[in-house]
Amino acid sequence: NPIGSIDKADLKRFIAWAETNFGIPCLHEFLTAVPTAELEPITSDYVQSDEADMGMTYQELTIFGRLRKLNKLGPFGMFQRLVHDWSIDRVKTPEDDAPYYTPAQVADKVKKFFHFYAINRHKMTTLTPALHCNDYSPDDNRFDLRPFLYPPFWKSWSFKRIDMELEKIEKKRANRKQ
Repeated sequence: NPIGSIDKADLKRFIAWAETNFGIPCLHEFLTAVPTAELEPITSDYVQSDEADMGMTYQELTIFGRLRKLNKLGPFGMFQRLVHDWSIDRVKTPEDDAPYYTPAQVADKVKKFFHFYAINRHKMTTLTPALHCNDYSPDDNRFDLRPFLYPPFWKSWSFKRIDMELEKIEKKRANRKQ
């Protein structure tokens, strides 16, 4: 699988580059198409959207995947990082394209990511081998030596710790607004 290790954000950037540099206008349709698994019938007024179904954008999934794989962050570490990177209170800069979320929204997204990661991790062991061309490759067999069966994260120390930290952050934010 030649593109199996490339995430959708990088693939879209490459397609946009190819559209411009090789003058292939039909590639624009790939860039503007709604990402869908096509598991539900498409009608004139409904198209299933992967991002809506997951509750996460592909840009967010890219960030989650890189923090998990490259930075080796678990749920609590990822929450600590993203609660700052995606803070609704941060100062916007011109090159900043990160989303703006409240700490509760960040906690929800991190928990959701790790919940679905845990229940789907075992599927990675049966993927067709992919060309390994980057550090965040999901190719499992040689490059990701972590367990492939996980207990439910909802009862884990890390999720409880996220809740405790979220409570502290929310109290500080409430006191600041008073």
